[in-house]
Amino acid sequence: MIEVLNLQPRYWVDRRKFGRILARLAEKYGFGDPDITLAFVGTRTITKLNRKFLKRDGPTDVLSFPGVDKGGDGKRHLGDIIISVPQAFRQSFAEAHGLETELLDLTVHGFLHLIGLDHGKGIEEEEVRVREALEGGV
Repeated sequence: MIEVLNLQPRYWVDRRKFGRILARLAEKYGFGDPDITLAFVGTRTITKLNRKFLKRDGPTDVLSFPGVDKGGDGKRHLGDIIISVPQAFRQSFAEAHGLETELLDLTVHGFLHLIGLDHGKGIEEEEVRVREALEGGV
């Protein structure tokens, strides 16, 4: 099951659209119908998580927590993606594109981390390919 949560009140997020994006990504990479949670959060929450899990002070844009095994129902738990919407908003302004585009980029980035890609190991090139594949209909 793909679960998309908007846990911050400031910005509206099309949760269904991001659920469809994750479903397409899971299908593209051969994961069928995995368990994934995508949570859109505020600055305070992402800062606490960044400090707790990565030992870094301050907010970040996206955190990914890969799953480790299959659940009791045989489905693969790919993991959790946490995105800071305020941070995404700042980045979208700096990049001169919309918030939804930035949230899409961060969702793709987080998903690729869940399936094992990392910085310096092909994630940037794969992000470009995925964005091109997603254009024109999610």
